[in-house]
Amino acid sequence: MTEPLGWGLIGTGGIAHAFAADLTFTDSGRAAAVGSRDMDSANRFADEFGIPNRHASYEALVADPDVDVVYVATPHPMHHPNALLALRAGKPVLVEKAFTMNAVEAQELVAVARTEGLFLMEAMWTRFLPHIAVIRRLIGEGALGDIVTVTADHGQWFAHDPEFRLFAPELGGGALLDLGVYPVSFASMVLGTPDRIVTLVDPAFTGVDGQTSMLFGYASGAQAVLTCTLSAKSPTRGAIVGTDARIEIDGEFYAPTSFTLISRTGERTHFEASHEGRGLWHQADEVARCLHEGLLESPLMPLDESISIMQTMDAVLGHD
Repeated sequence: MTEPLGWGLIGTGGIAHAFAADLTFTDSGRAAAVGSRDMDSANRFADEFGIPNRHASYEALVADPDVDVVYVATPHPMHHPNALLALRAGKPVLVEKAFTMNAVEAQELVAVARTEGLFLMEAMWTRFLPHIAVIRRLIGEGALGDIVTVTADHGQWFAHDPEFRLFAPELGGGALLDLGVYPVSFASMVLGTPDRIVTLVDPAFTGVDGQTSMLFGYASGAQAVLTCTLSAKSPTRGAIVGTDARIEIDGEFYAPTSFTLISRTGERTHFEASHEGRGLWHQADEVARCLHEGLLESPLMPLDESISIMQTMDAVLGHD
């Protein structure tokens, strides 16, 4: 039995709270330290979760000898500098999704991690959930035949507050980076990198992308139809359609849930997986497994794929 990893959390927002709470469901790691730019915020967070070490700067957090691995849970524009800080301090890093603001930042993070020989992974927690593991196995076994279509949506309703991070351009707001990354990553997992991209993007009242629809084409002839919006709660379902069968994932497709395998002739097989917590602890287990085995990246969320996903989202938003 190996010692649990000491996690150092950069940031004290909602996703950091969810991650810290979910660490209680696993023996692979524990929250050892938290860093914030405000000491009061760090203390409140640490008191809530019983975290022994608290720091008033990210520099102090990454220098903490009790921190074995760093979790970057700040808003999107800070992912690159915060992850870079941790890598420069010699620490393995789990970076909240979306990985970075753009592909150039993603490529730099990956290059530094590889040069330094350090583990790095995007915190696309969906990849490590039980129902996704079964879906990947079914696809690998050829249960669906040839994949023809992937569909997925992610829409949430948010009040029109210009200071809320999803509407604030300076905080990397917009539907795609926060919500649309789930459908894009889902399609990438199943079909890889698209070679054709058609998009329709409508801005929110602050100018960030408010609703985005995407049509991806692949060399195989398969297509993906994906949508995201900040304006309404959508079904948040996913489907993978093959020549022999299809998989329909219940909402929320990106969180612990169930799915049904439906044959071309209509036979249905339902898959239900039990789970604890939000499901974020599965990615913590994956980090621990990779570090224990000496891996520098996860085969379930490879770094080159994280770069490819950022390149795809750059193309969707019309960025060079």
